[in-house]
Amino acid sequence: MTLQNLTENAISLLKNLIETQSFSTEEENTATLIEGWFIKNEIPFKRTKNNIWATNKYFDDSKPTLLLNSHHDTVHPNSAYTNDPLKAIVEDGKLYGLGSNDAGGCLVSLIATFTNFYAQENLKYNLVIVASAEEENSGPNGLNSMLKIIPHIDVAIVGEPTLMNLAVAEKGLVVFDAVVEGTPSHAAHPNNNNAIYNTIEVLQWFKDFKFEKPSVALGDVKMTVTQISAGSQHNVVPAHVDLVVDVRVNDAYSNKEIAAILQEKSPCTTITPRSLRLNSSSISTNHDLVKAGIAMGRETYGSPTLSDQSVLTCQSLKLGPGDSTRSHSANEFIYLAEIEEGIEIYVELLKRVIV
Repeated sequence: MTLQNLTENAISLLKNLIETQSFSTEEENTATLIEGWFIKNEIPFKRTKNNIWATNKYFDDSKPTLLLNSHHDTVHPNSAYTNDPLKAIVEDGKLYGLGSNDAGGCLVSLIATFTNFYAQENLKYNLVIVASAEEENSGPNGLNSMLKIIPHIDVAIVGEPTLMNLAVAEKGLVVFDAVVEGTPSHAAHPNNNNAIYNTIEVLQWFKDFKFEKPSVALGDVKMTVTQISAGSQHNVVPAHVDLVVDVRVNDAYSNKEIAAILQEKSPCTTITPRSLRLNSSSISTNHDLVKAGIAMGRETYGSPTLSDQSVLTCQSLKLGPGDSTRSHSANEFIYLAEIEEGIEIYVELLKRVIV
């Protein structure tokens, strides 16, 4: 099949994916559509829950393995949509629809790329593709659940909208639940240990605190208090104030190190991470994938947004058609030309590295 035919078929698949509801944990029907691609192209595949995966025809255990991954689940459409989010609309070169940009365009481009190389012999790398579920909600049955099922991965390309530039690093995420305590009392009585007042200094500490180690690709760790909850009625001073703290972690720290620093230094009574598994990720700028991309004129940068890279322990590159600023927006769209270019760049990049 020619690259032009693959591209046309990939766009057709994306239109069908858009018109099939696939909210996180509800991806059964889009998984079936993706199965249809592999059946039509006579590529053996496996399905694990709503994850569809396959390996290249001449997989060789003695060779390193490159993972191609993107997801087919979506968020719920926001209330500002004026288009039908589950209708694929083409207008002025744009393909509108929920999941078109995040990350349907990336997914179908990677599927087409995998199909292009599937039957080639003597590749330097094995290929594994995973069309994964539950990325948007960081659920338990997404790519993270596949890592013990698929072959060992040495390096990965994760398809997310990057304008086909090379995201050589990505910030991790740790969400903390923090508590500031005080003395509960009736509001009419004196109280020098009001938990709400105690929170003033705590909030100032979070605002001013700086983690010492910056990253060349990702800059500083970014910490933000995003939620506050306290009190039950007007005449009762609460016993505690609950805070939620969002920490975007650069590649100079592990999530465990961030947790240890905050538990040692923060003025909260307690501060507890919800999870430590969404780590920062990166790939060496000396890796062949990055060097090939730079030679093709692609720019490198560090990404502040989270993706399935966070569950990988190998080096990984985030790369895909579309623009992340459109993700989760009303009337989401991707340019058809971006998909065409995306497939061309993916194929050329892999030619330079694995052929």
